[in-house]
Amino acid sequence: MEQAPSSNPAFWRDRPVFVTGATGLVGSWLVRRLVDLGADVVCLVRDWVPQSELVRSKAIDRVRVVRGDICDQALLERTLGEYEIQTVMHLAAQTIVGIANRNPVSTFQTNIGGTWALLEACRRSPKVSGVIVASSDKAYGDAEKLPYDENTPLMGRHPYDASKSCTDLVTQSYASTWGVPAVITRCGNFYGGGDLNWNRIVPGTIRSILRGERPIIRSDGQFVRDYFYVEDGAAAYTLVAERLGENPDLKGHAFNLSNEKPVTVVELVERILRGMGSKLEPVIQNQANNEIRKQYLDATKARKMLQWGPSFTIDEGLARTIRWYTDFLKQEGAAT
Repeated sequence: MEQAPSSNPAFWRDRPVFVTGATGLVGSWLVRRLVDLGADVVCLVRDWVPQSELVRSKAIDRVRVVRGDICDQALLERTLGEYEIQTVMHLAAQTIVGIANRNPVSTFQTNIGGTWALLEACRRSPKVSGVIVASSDKAYGDAEKLPYDENTPLMGRHPYDASKSCTDLVTQSYASTWGVPAVITRCGNFYGGGDLNWNRIVPGTIRSILRGERPIIRSDGQFVRDYFYVEDGAAAYTLVAERLGENPDLKGHAFNLSNEKPVTVVELVERILRGMGSKLEPVIQNQANNEIRKQYLDATKARKMLQWGPSFTIDEGLARTIRWYTDFLKQEGAAT
């Protein structure tokens, strides 16, 4: 795996880091990056996901694993204390909009309750010097002014969006009231190898094309989003933690992270079809609901305050993603 240079490699050497959501899309790549940087990584894992990139890349063999739920505050306090954690990367969440619509209570419990349980554990753990909390562009809800900057009000209305608004506000509360050294990231739609939620547009489209089937677009195809490559996301999270280490006054700040190149769903699917040399036509179902029509981010603050920028264009990220799924599905086919 190629790795974008870290601004301060010495920051991570032997640093005890706690990662929640480590088997998820971004979490798996983040753990790989942290391990490569020499960090002493501890992962919270609730469900065993053998197909996750964390397991497939064998990064899990190079970390310590705590089994449990993000809502278990006593477990979190024990973990932070016993492993003398200094940096916390909080990515654990229920991230699927459709599941949030069908199961709002479990989504709220995980996304909101899990965040306050972790932040309370951090507040009570004196060795913790940095907490990076993954919010989302969905925390803004459906704002009229585009692109969204960090001053856009947090107005999530549907279950997933509201859960991310609350995650964000709870984090700001802990930073402002008790000085918990937390920084919030608000990213666009992540894509990349390792996303096993096949109802998402990128993995679902690639799998359909590899099977010779027409890709499915649930919406009318005109929804506009940022699509943010997962390795860029992992690199951004480590950079934010480093910058917080250099400047504790960043606590309580939120940063939009985006390549600032919004595209429609149809345009994204067409890029994947071109990248795979396919002439298949997508099936447009026009069935999406409780989703925001146009949403994309202004990342000026991150570029200026963090000296951050993405390393991959959307086509470069898609090319790497297509290679990952082609290899993964070949292996899965051979295994069955």
